[in-house]
Amino acid sequence: MNNPQVKTSQKKSADRLSPSARRRARQLALQALYQWQIAKSPLIQIEAQFRTDNDFSKVDEGYFSAIVHGVPNQATQLDEAMSAVLDRPLTQLDPVELAALRIGCFELINRKDVPYRVVINEAIELVKRFGAQDSHRYINGILDKLAPRLRAEEVKAYRKK
Repeated sequence: MNNPQVKTSQKKSADRLSPSARRRARQLALQALYQWQIAKSPLIQIEAQFRTDNDFSKVDEGYFSAIVHGVPNQATQLDEAMSAVLDRPLTQLDPVELAALRIGCFELINRKDVPYRVVINEAIELVKRFGAQDSHRYINGILDKLAPRLRAEEVKAYRKK
């Protein structure tokens, strides 16, 4: 016999891995990282607040947690990697741009399962939604310069197509 609980649980698991669940995880992570950058609140507190205040039923929770904890834990490494291609000091970046760049850099370094073009496109979408007008062009340019440094083989293979 069919067990409806199994189907629901399998569907929920599949939804969490869908592109829209990942996109929602990135959106919430951007907001959480913005709060971390501005308020300097503890990550555990920020994550708990976001889980309480937002509906996580259509969010890849693991991805959200990985970004929210991974970016601050690797902030120095991420900032050093980005600084090599930035045209200004990190302190002059808008906080939304900085958070989006850190997420993009984090994904380029740590999430080889996500194609670099997807990483760049997702960062662009984040700043289109939450950033200043035309800041998506800046994010695109920076991540486009950063990708060959962090994923040389993948970028080279893509450009040969």
